[in-house]
Amino acid sequence: MVPRSFFRRASSPATLTVVLPGPSCVISDLLPSLVFDHRRTERSAASRPTLTSSALRGWSIGQACCGSTLRILSLRSESARLCNSAVAWAGSQWVVANVPILRKSWAGARPGTVSVPPRGVQSVVPEGPANIIVILSDDHGYADRSALGIHPDVQTPGLDRLAAEGMTCTDAYVTAPICSPSRAGIISGRYQQRWGGLWFDSASFPPDDPDRAPTIAEALQQQGYRTGYFGKVHYGSEDVGDRACPPHHGFDQTLYGLAGQSLGRLNYLHHSRSAQQDYGEAAVPMAVQPLLQGDDAYEYEGFLTEELGRRARDFITEAGDDPYFCMLAFNAVHNFCWQLPADELERRGLPAYRDWDPDSGTGYGEWYDDAIVPNLPHGREYYLAQLELMDREIGRLLDHLDRTGQAENTMIIYLTDNGGSTCNFGDNTPLRGTKYTVWEGGIRVPFLVRWPGRVAAGSTHSGLVSSMDIYPTALAAAGADPSTWQHCDGNPLLPTDLSAAEGAIAQPDADNSGHEALHWECGFQWAVRSGDWKLSWVDADSTNVQHLASYEHAPMGAGLRLTDLASDPSEQNDLAAERPERVDQLRTLHEEWRTEVGL
Repeated sequence: MVPRSFFRRASSPATLTVVLPGPSCVISDLLPSLVFDHRRTERSAASRPTLTSSALRGWSIGQACCGSTLRILSLRSESARLCNSAVAWAGSQWVVANVPILRKSWAGARPGTVSVPPRGVQSVVPEGPANIIVILSDDHGYADRSALGIHPDVQTPGLDRLAAEGMTCTDAYVTAPICSPSRAGIISGRYQQRWGGLWFDSASFPPDDPDRAPTIAEALQQQGYRTGYFGKVHYGSEDVGDRACPPHHGFDQTLYGLAGQSLGRLNYLHHSRSAQQDYGEAAVPMAVQPLLQGDDAYEYEGFLTEELGRRARDFITEAGDDPYFCMLAFNAVHNFCWQLPADELERRGLPAYRDWDPDSGTGYGEWYDDAIVPNLPHGREYYLAQLELMDREIGRLLDHLDRTGQAENTMIIYLTDNGGSTCNFGDNTPLRGTKYTVWEGGIRVPFLVRWPGRVAAGSTHSGLVSSMDIYPTALAAAGADPSTWQHCDGNPLLPTDLSAAEGAIAQPDADNSGHEALHWECGFQWAVRSGDWKLSWVDADSTNVQHLASYEHAPMGAGLRLTDLASDPSEQNDLAAERPERVDQLRTLHEEWRTEVGL
């Protein structure tokens, strides 16, 4: 418990010790006016850094020296409302001293002592609706984040920063192991199976009647938000002007490509009519076509990842003081990752790799087999280059929010659309399987949430989380009435009454602890997870299974399988024969769900 005297603006100071992780500290943002007393450690004068001060929004602070600890001796506020944040730069990272004016306890901290969280998270509770950014990558491998320490060749400082400054959802899932139905689940907050969205060949986008399944963008527009979509669109075989196109389901400002017209991908470099003409017969499989702004063609020759990042930053700047929702849907790291700028290839010492050319005499299928695992030379290096360049844009976005003073009032959610594609050199360790499969490696994804002051830095959420949760979480962050997301199958990840929230939340509470069960249905394969138990089934004789096994080198599995994910997250041991009662329980649960969604 924090001493009660700390909550009073009394003349006699209360003391609180803040342990700083580094010797060099510069206070950069302090909303209450604080007086500090430095308890010097025994070190030379030359090693004692100076603590400087600054002013922000009419608040001022004093000056002191800084050693290994900082003691807050008194607190005074220049407004009636006491705010609660002190932010310092310590060595190579930001640190935060929370001053929980309205809280009775301090998330399990020892009396009078604060464990300083990682860089960037402030406990300021912003007023008004939050800005919302959803960053969606394409086929990102579960293991391919440098903070995990699985692969030393992976470098993702932007994603690592999101995790350090926010919450990692360890058991987060998308609603399908492929992009089209998965993206429909994200945009609608509902199981796309409700309208028949099972696989590539079914209608994945919500029905045309917006009152039946409004998108997250339409719902936020109704809350007064500016909305922007930048990146890949793939809900099926879209045509310009369809409701599946962002301008027709709630997005005001757009730059996007219709991947449904090009075998599910966007070209990384070429987006012009002249390039389309040059590629000829290869234009469709190589995804060479103009982008779209609204319903109008937009020709762009250049690296798409950088352009999407720039457009998102411009949109944020242009929004000014208006709340905004930005959907940044990178096509990275979908295959064909060798499509890199020439200077990047040179810098990394990588050779250029030739796109398919019909005049070469090699058919597309034969060429494609040489362009995936295990045949593509330098395939992992191309993949990691695309990942690093996407991550760089994420870092630039975070820096932009810092520069414009928007970080503390912006919630960012990062995820990928399905499991990593192992045939494209993605790695899902320790999960088994790949994109296309209902193994964990096909449906369990990286999922990060950052919102300074609302989400505790470096925290984890171990409950069952779904991509459908993004919709209600965003509406809650917008201050919308819960009735606006009652049609969703997702749950808010944060307390729904955010106006009553008191500082950072270290862990979800009982109202947002996760789903009791999650379901997947693709027609020829299905799965259900309840608690730690997962039951899955695959029709080994399905043409889809046979095609994916041969064409995408995807190990699909066969028959019924029961796994205890608590003891076996890699799904190595089938317990169906040993636990028939659990099989029956989960099968019944899934059949009830199928009936409920209309299958």
